Amino acid sequence: MIRYSRYLMPTTKETPSDAEVVSHRLMLRAGLLRKVASGIYNYMPAGLRVLRKVERILREEMDGAGALEVLMPAVVPSELWKESGRWDAYGKELLRFKDRADREFCLGPTHEEVVTDLVRREIRSYRQLPLTLYQIQDKFRDEIRPRFGLMRGREFFMKDAYSFDADEAGATESYRKMYDAYCRIFRRMGLDFRAVEADTGNIGGSSSHEFMVIADSGEDAIVSCASCSYGANVEKAECVPSSAPVPGATKGKPSEAATGADDSGAAKEGAPRKVATPGKRTIGEVAAFLAIDPATLIKTLLFETSVGDVAVLVSGAHEVNEIKVKNHLGAEYVRLAGEERVRERTGAPSGFAGPVGLSLRTIADHAVRSIASGATGANEKDVHLVDVVPGRDFIPEGYADLRVVREGDPCPRCGGTLRFSRGIEVGHVFRLGTKYSEAMRAVYLDEGGKERVTVMGCYGIGVGRTAAAAIEQNHDDDGIVWPISIAPFEVAVIPVNVKQADVMAATERVAADLDARGVEVFFDDREERPGIKFKDADLTGIPVRITLGEKNVAAGFGEIRDRKTGETLRIPLAELANEAFALVARKKAECAP
Repeated sequence: MIRYSRYLMPTTKETPSDAEVVSHRLMLRAGLLRKVASGIYNYMPAGLRVLRKVERILREEMDGAGALEVLMPAVVPSELWKESGRWDAYGKELLRFKDRADREFCLGPTHEEVVTDLVRREIRSYRQLPLTLYQIQDKFRDEIRPRFGLMRGREFFMKDAYSFDADEAGATESYRKMYDAYCRIFRRMGLDFRAVEADTGNIGGSSSHEFMVIADSGEDAIVSCASCSYGANVEKAECVPSSAPVPGATKGKPSEAATGADDSGAAKEGAPRKVATPGKRTIGEVAAFLAIDPATLIKTLLFETSVGDVAVLVSGAHEVNEIKVKNHLGAEYVRLAGEERVRERTGAPSGFAGPVGLSLRTIADHAVRSIASGATGANEKDVHLVDVVPGRDFIPEGYADLRVVREGDPCPRCGGTLRFSRGIEVGHVFRLGTKYSEAMRAVYLDEGGKERVTVMGCYGIGVGRTAAAAIEQNHDDDGIVWPISIAPFEVAVIPVNVKQADVMAATERVAADLDARGVEVFFDDREERPGIKFKDADLTGIPVRITLGEKNVAAGFGEIRDRKTGETLRIPLAELANEAFALVARKKAECAP
């Protein structure tokens, strides 16, 4: 049992001016956090209790899945990152520095290199595999714009795990175990979450899943099927190629100079026609000017990539998905070309590029192939082409899924309808394959004595971010509504007037009874007005509140209030502890895996 008078939980009525999201505001107001610098915080006693509860669940489930806990250094020598090739590729988020001997180091934002180095030194035989190691450790990423409190800080706690297997079959099983463990973890925390397919980003690997806490304030858009379990983030969500042809764009008046004309000046049958489109460069402007459906426009976008300049074609009704383009090309980077580059490669300003006659590597989204007759830029200022037929007037290198999914698109798994929601990423699991083990020579000897490369996976959960996401999902106008499994305390016990001997005696008995049964009791013994105590109890989100006032105690009663539902019950004093204990038990059962 902890008494408020001996505790440090400085609540405040004021909303901090720099707190942009609910979780940040409430964690500061409830006295869980205090800012030290941009993206760097002190965890106050109650805030640390929440983090420790998250960590306890993580450890129990990681241990239960057969993972072994280690602790790796926060400071990492540059040599390891250079071996993997990430020292220069990771970006400015990697905080680099030199020691007094002028040797380069970084503060670890993630530990693939360190754990691969550890395993390559210790693992020699297939008999030592599979092996999964994990840690819960302080990390640092030098975010360009830290914001949202623990949602996007620079210094943060993370549970990161790494699996090592002899082959792909073993790696698949390790991935499944971690995936299942993550589902249990978030269920135990009482969170409404969804596991969605995701891009692997700068971690690398063949496939990954993000674990998203569903919240309206979430930064990420989640795509899910209304009919099956399919889910993905917008970057990864698959688009099903349409087999239905899009009606042709044959409207518009041809200009005097028609590209589809022979030497006599007569128009050729089945050739694109030029149409003057003065100043019309956006999809909306061109479609309105030509009086055509935007879906029949073939949008041509020029990208500069690590494998050279590439023209990407999509329907005017769609947006290019740069992640899909990058993955399709196998490129290290892709970026939209600037105005000068577009003029240099196409001969026209942005908005007038097109694939017909373009001497540039070209790839197209599946939807382009279904356009029966389209309109596109003519690679000439203020001119577009109509009656353009894919496969006749231009032939891309290939067709692929290159667009951003839209709400209402068909599900790639069952054909159902895709819908959008918002989510907060709290966990990510990756199938790394041999990306790091090959680069860093993490090998073992198989049964025949042949040297083979280990197959890896990695699995991360943001500890503080998960706590913040829980608040984003569980709050009301009065404050936090913690799931009991990660609440700083389970029961708040409040005597209305600490100067009333009978009230204090009854409150002490109830609190001591619950404490003896293992319930986490927060005893508000301050000499404060009842309203202040009640507001603080609601603000800090303690799941169960017991209140004892002079009139109720004199009548032999006390009150129990459920923070989540707001339901208040008047219970005889003799049964008060039993009823509170039963309510705590029910709430814990709601968080069972």
